[in-house]
Amino acid sequence: MPSPAAPTVASLHDAYRRGTSVAAVMGSVYARIAAVDDPGIFIHLRPEADVVAEASRLPAFDPVRYPLWGIPVAVKDNIDVAGLPTTAACPAFAFVPQRSATAVEKLVAAGAIVIGKTNLDQFATGLVGVRSPYPVPRNAFDPARVPGGSSSGSAVAVAQGIVPLSLGTDTAGSGRVPAGLNDLVGLKPSVGAISTRGVLPACRTLDCVSVFAHDTADAFLAYAVMRGYDAEDAFSRPIVADDPATAAPLTRLGLPRMADRLFFGDGAMAGAYDAALGLVRPLASATVDVDLTPFFAVAKLLYEGPWVAERHAAMRAFLATNAGDVHPVTRQIVGAAERFSATDAFEGLYRLAELRRVCDTVWDSVDVIAVPTAPIFPSLADLAADPIGPNSRLGTYTNFVNLLDLSALAVPGPFRADGLPAGITLIGPRGADAALARLGAAFMASAGDRRRQPATAAA
Repeated sequence: MPSPAAPTVASLHDAYRRGTSVAAVMGSVYARIAAVDDPGIFIHLRPEADVVAEASRLPAFDPVRYPLWGIPVAVKDNIDVAGLPTTAACPAFAFVPQRSATAVEKLVAAGAIVIGKTNLDQFATGLVGVRSPYPVPRNAFDPARVPGGSSSGSAVAVAQGIVPLSLGTDTAGSGRVPAGLNDLVGLKPSVGAISTRGVLPACRTLDCVSVFAHDTADAFLAYAVMRGYDAEDAFSRPIVADDPATAAPLTRLGLPRMADRLFFGDGAMAGAYDAALGLVRPLASATVDVDLTPFFAVAKLLYEGPWVAERHAAMRAFLATNAGDVHPVTRQIVGAAERFSATDAFEGLYRLAELRRVCDTVWDSVDVIAVPTAPIFPSLADLAADPIGPNSRLGTYTNFVNLLDLSALAVPGPFRADGLPAGITLIGPRGADAALARLGAAFMASAGDRRRQPATAAA
């Protein structure tokens, strides 16, 4: 069946102003879940009656004081929600937190209603969205393709029109790749701008809480609600509280030089990127070809270097007693940490510092870099044949971003020639979050109304 127009914060608030009850809106959420009929999206879905009861206790409608009043949201299941299990897609790991993550607390304080916890690549390790013991969430446009990960369930929940906003996490691209493969905006904030207290670590020094939405306004609104220094989070860092409307425009556009436009034989992705460049170039005052060689070298450090040991550090205690409960591909990836020493870790830090210095010079000549969000669009069959290769290629333009302390915004672009979604990611220096949202909105406006409806089980 065709999906209804995707809900946004603005459309739901307009409905409330017209007298629609919050119970009716929550009812439509659960009706949409039934229509989509995808058992892979949620690991834990709250009973509708509980959600309606919570919504009924909201204060009087005041979207100025409560900017997310009555907005249903979904939360990736490596982020704590009080009273709901946190599993990280590993049932043996499950526990029920007594307190929500800081990011969730801020959403709820702004009036949001959490409806459930979403599926993911186990322990947030993967960009494909299929490394889970639960049913794999179906890509919203082609169930034979990967949904993207690790924030697979969160992305599909928004893409299928169930909720207007969802939370993911992003260490290596988990808040961007699923957005690109499901026609969504994926906001990956500056590292430390949103507290990660209450977020199960993947790489604790790099982890970000990310946002999925249908437009940049909603994504930035959720980000603005959640951002801010948190003394309870050792990795929280102050960030300028600016706004897209007043942010300085990013006019000097960096584009990967031709040698760095890597699509691994996926001509449809290459064509979609070329079409997207036709839309973004007119928004710039100048374009500059960027040599991404040092950026790609940084990316290799994440999984081929000692940073994989940081994933092992997050899982070490559980692996010591429950290794058999860990997905075999996840276990293989994290197990690679055993070949690195403490000396290797310091040498990796030195190498990153050297590469960062080289990469930083790029910002002398450009304000923003526009890269493909994903260079390929693997099928489930591709992953069955090779669980590692396609995943690695998906991280081509994402793996370096957090290591270099950059901000990024994935935005939908022109569709591929085969009708599947594609997108670009706008990358800027730390603190450029609002400016990226401004440029992202302009890019989407230039594309016009080019949305296509996702597939559903009844289609």
